[in-house]
Amino acid sequence: MVLAPKRPARQPRPSLVRMPKPGHMRRMNRRALLALAALAPTGALAQALSPAQREEVLSILREALRTDPSILRDALSGLEQAEMRDREAAQRRAIAGNAEALFRDPTLPVKGNPQGSVTIAEFFDARCGYCKQLHPVMEQLLASDRDVKVVMIDLPILGPNSVLASRALLAAQRQERYAPLQDALLRLREEPTEPVIRREADRLRLDWPRLRRDMDDPAIGRRIERNVALARALEIQGTPALVIGESLIPGAVDLPTLQSLVSRARG
Repeated sequence: MVLAPKRPARQPRPSLVRMPKPGHMRRMNRRALLALAALAPTGALAQALSPAQREEVLSILREALRTDPSILRDALSGLEQAEMRDREAAQRRAIAGNAEALFRDPTLPVKGNPQGSVTIAEFFDARCGYCKQLHPVMEQLLASDRDVKVVMIDLPILGPNSVLASRALLAAQRQERYAPLQDALLRLREEPTEPVIRREADRLRLDWPRLRRDMDDPAIGRRIERNVALARALEIQGTPALVIGESLIPGAVDLPTLQSLVSRARG
């Protein structure tokens, strides 16, 4: 019996990926196509492709985008969602890493129930229009839910009068009148200049000479600096900003949204 000569082993094609023909594009899994789209320009596998192979990939992608532009929209949407998930994960880590400073710093002023089962950290600027908009909503929450603690974090980012107002509020804290003065300043429809702050302080029966002296205390300046550093650690871009549980909520929200966030944090 004569054996047929053994055929030489078939050499593998140099292509690292078997590319679908353009006619098969509609049957191609969209996720795979998006992976190729990310891969072709700069990916590690793209570095191993020959110029001809790379051109084949790009040709397929061009044809896919021409026949189905939604692929690009979906790719961008997927990228945005991935970036959002990354940001949210980073925020959760930042909140966890700064939980003591946010929720349990005994030197920060507190509104509501100091022993509340849910703590909200509120970054605000007394001159901020959106903070003024949020203020009555927060008051409604505290009136309707006696189990919420709100930590007030002065973040004066809107100029010298903002700093002046924050200094006055932190000085009023020493007279146990932080909340009444904050309420007065957030209801203002004029600039919180020193004469205006004095008028409101007198109306609330604060000791103005003591308040004015305490406003210049370096310790209050350091408190504001710590607040700013905390906001930077959380990548807070503006006021108001609320931290509830593991979530950071930028901007003003309505009462149902706020109540839903508190319920979620309460578990």
